[in-house]
Amino acid sequence: MLRESSQTLIIESDFADEEFTSEWCNLQPNEVKVLVMNLREKKRSLPPFMKKMNKLKVLTITNYDVNRTELENLELLDYLSDLKRIRLEKVSIPFLSKTGVPLKNLNKFSFFMCNVNEAFKNSTIKVSDVLPNLKEMNIDYCDMEELPDGLSDTVSLKKLSITNCHRLSKLPKEIGKLVKLESLRLTSCTKLEELPDTITSLHKLKFLDISDCVSLSMLAENIGELGSLERLNCRGCSRLSELPYSVTELESLRVIVCDEERAALWEPVISMFSDLKLEVVLTDFKLDPLL
Repeated sequence: MLRESSQTLIIESDFADEEFTSEWCNLQPNEVKVLVMNLREKKRSLPPFMKKMNKLKVLTITNYDVNRTELENLELLDYLSDLKRIRLEKVSIPFLSKTGVPLKNLNKFSFFMCNVNEAFKNSTIKVSDVLPNLKEMNIDYCDMEELPDGLSDTVSLKKLSITNCHRLSKLPKEIGKLVKLESLRLTSCTKLEELPDTITSLHKLKFLDISDCVSLSMLAENIGELGSLERLNCRGCSRLSELPYSVTELESLRVIVCDEERAALWEPVISMFSDLKLEVVLTDFKLDPLL
């Protein structure tokens, strides 16, 4: 089933490939600005007519089946030079390749409950080459073991959110190159054991969330160099038993969020600042329903 308004096209998965092709002949793809694909198949290729969507700005692909849908024909993204946002939900990406021009207008890319690990590990492309102006990246509930190649070279990035990626055990040292980064969220990355020392090069970072990183046992020794940091969330970091002295140098810090057990660590720091607030929250150990 295909539904189209003047600028938005919604594709449902209850049609065969031959119906797909014939129905598309009546469309004007060069006028579509928003494309929504709702899937339920094991495999689905991107439609060939996407080549003509030269005004497309938003692409959302969501799988409603229990199992991940394997996406094919991803090279068609090369033709979408005006694209600004991509969101992929519950899909599997077998590999990434690039043959066309960089998507210079893309500023937000989101993965939710996707199988991306093999694609990231075996990719022949660098994120910084194909998405040179990316400002926000969200990777949530994915099987990622390491950041995609070249992400740390994407110096335009301002927001990076990696949550509930339970296979991620470390961040690359190169993350310190993200000099424009203002928000870093690492919530519930349960195998993440440490933050690289180079994180202290993120001088524009205002928000750092390491909540529920239960394997994290220490903060970066020179974390005090994060001169713009305003809010730090370390709730549920059950292995965090001491703080580096440099936390006393976080002059812009206004809010610390932690659990009751970690509150005692921060109380001496709080006493050194007149405008620093400690928010103590209860730790909830309920199982995540999405796991």
